[in-house]
Amino acid sequence: MVNDRKVAVVGCGFVGSSSAFALMQSGLFSEMVLIDVDRARAEGEALDISHGAPFAHPMRIYAGDYEDAADAAIIVVTAGAAQKPGETRLDLVNKNVAIYRSIIPRIREVGFEGILLVVSNPVDVLTYAAIKMSGLPESRVIGSGTVLDTARLQEALGDHLGVDPRDVEAYIIGEHGDSELAVWSSADVAGVPLKDFCEMRGHFDHEATEARIADEVRHAAYEIIARKHATYYGIAMSVQRLCRAIMGDEKCILPVSSLMVGEYGLSDIAISMPTIIGRGGIECRVPISLDDEELGELHRSAAALSEVIDRAQLR
Repeated sequence: MVNDRKVAVVGCGFVGSSSAFALMQSGLFSEMVLIDVDRARAEGEALDISHGAPFAHPMRIYAGDYEDAADAAIIVVTAGAAQKPGETRLDLVNKNVAIYRSIIPRIREVGFEGILLVVSNPVDVLTYAAIKMSGLPESRVIGSGTVLDTARLQEALGDHLGVDPRDVEAYIIGEHGDSELAVWSSADVAGVPLKDFCEMRGHFDHEATEARIADEVRHAAYEIIARKHATYYGIAMSVQRLCRAIMGDEKCILPVSSLMVGEYGLSDIAISMPTIIGRGGIECRVPISLDDEELGELHRSAAALSEVIDRAQLR
């Protein structure tokens, strides 16, 4: 039986511990179990985070094992090798697929029936791997996808235009990585087409600005890693946002990674597209408008991912 007030985090590195910290502050759950191959690390993180709970919301936080996560509403999987300076997300694939082969079957064995939220990179490949390994319905395996990339795009556009980024409606889709693309053709600000809004704010060099912002978003993680060797706060907030969407049955639209079944001409691949998220996980992909160039970029991104999936022998 699923406990709607319980969450589990597998992997207590920078991303896992930051996500646990964000979830402690969210008030979404009253119980959280931390799981890591290094049990002492999980125990230390549980102790440290629990000491802040009196300033946030009552919560039982402890280190445990997969059996302790069997009745969780959501298991957040952040375990895996970290991306190093000069390394792409796809460079991580062999190391992290091997790690998932040791994690996901354990989750399956304990009879988990909640939502599996995949955060480890390369997230699209590992989401596909988790779907294949977990035995869960594909609707209940969700990758964090380009949720953070989209937030970076909204923040950059908000800064460029001098508006609240929450009023920017624009998505990053495709692979969470070097082949991702910004959907400019259907972007808007408060319902006003993006180019019209830019001109209203005195910006007319659309193509150069779009290329610059897209490049900044695509390389944001590399810039952070070059300076502080890891990224974790932004993705931790993305994890909290996704958990809130699921537990609140929000039916909100977020660009998560999930299994494509013919949409946009794509099948048998997990890739990030705007998707309705609720308590049952994925409800459906949203058929946003793409121009011919964007559709071509999406297919190139999918082809690159498909090649990696084949190399990892996941099919």
